[in-house]
Amino acid sequence: MPLNYSKWDQLELSDDSDIEGHPNVDKRSLIRWKQRDIHEKRETRKLKISALGAEIACNGVLSPRLHSVRATLGSADGGLKYFQQLVEKLQTQPSPEAPPTNAKDQPTYDAMMLSLLLQVWDGAKSLPADEREAAVLSGLDKHIKQLTDHTKKLEKDLADEENEQRKHITSEDIHEGFESKYTPAKPPPPPVKNAKIDAPTKAKTKTTEFEVLNPAASSSSKAPLPSAAPKSSPDTDEEDEVEEELPELTPSLERFSHLSLWAYEQSFGFIQANRDVIVPGASDALLVAAFRAESKGRFKYAEKCVHQSLLLQYCEKLGKDGVRLFFQKMIAGDQRAVSVFVKDVEGTYSHLKTRAKAAATETSDAQKEQIQLVPENPSATISFNVPDGPPPEDLRLEGPGTEDLEVEQVREALQMRWDVFESFPEDLKAALKVGTLDEVNKVLGNMDVNVAEDVVGKLEVAGIMSFVSGGVRDETGNRDEEDEEEENAE
Repeated sequence: MPLNYSKWDQLELSDDSDIEGHPNVDKRSLIRWKQRDIHEKRETRKLKISALGAEIACNGVLSPRLHSVRATLGSADGGLKYFQQLVEKLQTQPSPEAPPTNAKDQPTYDAMMLSLLLQVWDGAKSLPADEREAAVLSGLDKHIKQLTDHTKKLEKDLADEENEQRKHITSEDIHEGFESKYTPAKPPPPPVKNAKIDAPTKAKTKTTEFEVLNPAASSSSKAPLPSAAPKSSPDTDEEDEVEEELPELTPSLERFSHLSLWAYEQSFGFIQANRDVIVPGASDALLVAAFRAESKGRFKYAEKCVHQSLLLQYCEKLGKDGVRLFFQKMIAGDQRAVSVFVKDVEGTYSHLKTRAKAAATETSDAQKEQIQLVPENPSATISFNVPDGPPPEDLRLEGPGTEDLEVEQVREALQMRWDVFESFPEDLKAALKVGTLDEVNKVLGNMDVNVAEDVVGKLEVAGIMSFVSGGVRDETGNRDEEDEEEENAE
């Protein structure tokens, strides 16, 4: 196959060794002059190409506008009246739209249109009134033809300049064709949080045993000293009792768990687009999410999580190419494989449903909080003083210590005590009338914590519940004094 070297003919060099010049001028200066001449011509050509492109674009905007004005003037709705209105609008309400150039004092499109229309009117206003409209139309046709011819000439000049530019190879034409780079493979996605990962097996180490003449003496001389068994600290016991953290769903697994049941093509596409779905602990995290959803009553979502978890387990068990093998059979509709998978999903979900119900029952029984009355001091007892009814209308205060009490204050206290007692439910009032602590605790245990706390507070405020210290009290001699006080009172 012959090689084509014609592309090197377009290479323009500025330091060629074949340069011939005047003998009184050194060769280096000639090379620099030629190099500067090449760069100047190149920049001039670039500027000319840019100017030609900008002028052609400007003419491309003005030409449709002129054709629109010409068509409207030639119609029945046009005429000189429309022409004058258009000129007035361009003078009073010009649009700021202008060609995208950095030239100073760049006129807008409306300014250029106004200048052209005024030129046409200057050539027609000196004619009689009945000839002005025809002169305006003729002038517009003339300018449209000139603009079209000028645009074609500009396009030809632009094509010539671009062809001349392509004849020379410059540094701007250098582009990257083929490149060989090493792109490292993406690191594998991290496992699910709190996932159980099997620890790597330890390497086997070889040990050398030396045979001795007297093994008993050798072993006794090197026997280790007895050491005390390490005591387990409270901190260690607490760490053993800490509940093991369960794997959690990642954002990708969260979206994966909401896919439809038995939609194998959808699941296969999602796995191909998200590498972090098949990671250690993903199937366990989905089973944990299924158990939590089942406990909260989200049965449909729980079944979806079980389905996706078993799907990942099957892919993992089939080996390195397990994802492709599993979905190939499922999408193809292999009846034996599909029936096995469906049966496994239904059985696993049924077992999870049973375990969720059992766990909910155990939790409700074990974690139910209760309020129970227990005396702080073992020797003390709790008694209940239940009022028989509201205070009587004829209330009298008798006995020692009642001199400083007012009848109305005592009446209010007794009435409040009776109102509090009447506000209690019937089972609590019946337990208070029995007067034993066990009966009251039974009723409090069946109440909510907030309600039971409120009841205990009301019992204390109303004076229905009282604490009595236990033990033996010596009242010898005090009894005679009390009898004397009772006789004096009578």
